[in-house]
Amino acid sequence: MSEAARTALLICDLQNDFVHLEGAYGRAGLTTQNISALPGRIAPLAQAFRARGAWIVATQFTLVPARDGAPLISPHLKTLRPFLTKGDFLPGEWGHRIVDDLLPIDLAVEKIAYSAFYMTRLEWVLRRCGITRLVACGIVTGGGVTSTLRDAHVRDFDCVVLEDGCAAFNGDAHRAAIDSLRSVSRVATIEEISKEAVLV
Repeated sequence: MSEAARTALLICDLQNDFVHLEGAYGRAGLTTQNISALPGRIAPLAQAFRARGAWIVATQFTLVPARDGAPLISPHLKTLRPFLTKGDFLPGEWGHRIVDDLLPIDLAVEKIAYSAFYMTRLEWVLRRCGITRLVACGIVTGGGVTSTLRDAHVRDFDCVVLEDGCAAFNGDAHRAAIDSLRSVSRVATIEEISKEAVLV
């Protein structure tokens, strides 16, 4: 198996409800320019990964509907994001989907917490597909990206985080999160990874 075939671009939570102005966060006024710009910055890299035979893997934050469709929301998230309501991040709906700029996706995994490894099938599908290297991008740098990469590290995946391929709702929080990941992940730029011979 080639190095490219063992590598995945891991797109964390770049969904319409997070990124699009008409999504759940956009309607609440919580999108930022840095977050909105991510799909356009990442799309050429995703295309390069596809052309070289690498994988495109996406995580999708999910609010599981219960009785009458009301979402099951963790108490801390209810406090942090009280605007979340019925229909937001609902599986199969527009808001839950990865933004169009980043399609198609090879493997998509629903998640219910910060880490995409927590109570999901992510590790299983990565192992089954022979993926050992993760190049992570997406949102939020200090939340889903950091938690997922730390869990990937303890599972012995080779991890890279794209400094300019991630964003947070606050620039200082983004930079602090990137610095905190240096002990468990290589930090690189989109341009650096695009040029790496390992993916040729």
